[in-house]
Amino acid sequence: MFKATVVTPNKVLYEGEAWSVFLPGATGEFEVLQLHKAIISLLRQGNIIINWDKEIPIKNGAVRMSGDELMAIVEE
Repeated sequence: MFKATVVTPNKVLYEGEAWSVFLPGATGEFEVLQLHKAIISLLRQGNIIINWDKEIPIKNGAVRMSGDELMAIVEE
């Protein structure tokens, strides 16, 4: 498990533990799992899916995975 946080400039959309996060990357969808290499990516319109059951629609944003923490800053 790792800590996942999804925020907009105005509010927190998700904050908690995750074992899987699917993201709509700028060049294609990708999945982040525990022990993923450090990554920074732009996000395009689509859905962030956390643990295969929590779906968060976004317009765009950016994500950073470092160590055991994922942080996504998005626009709804």
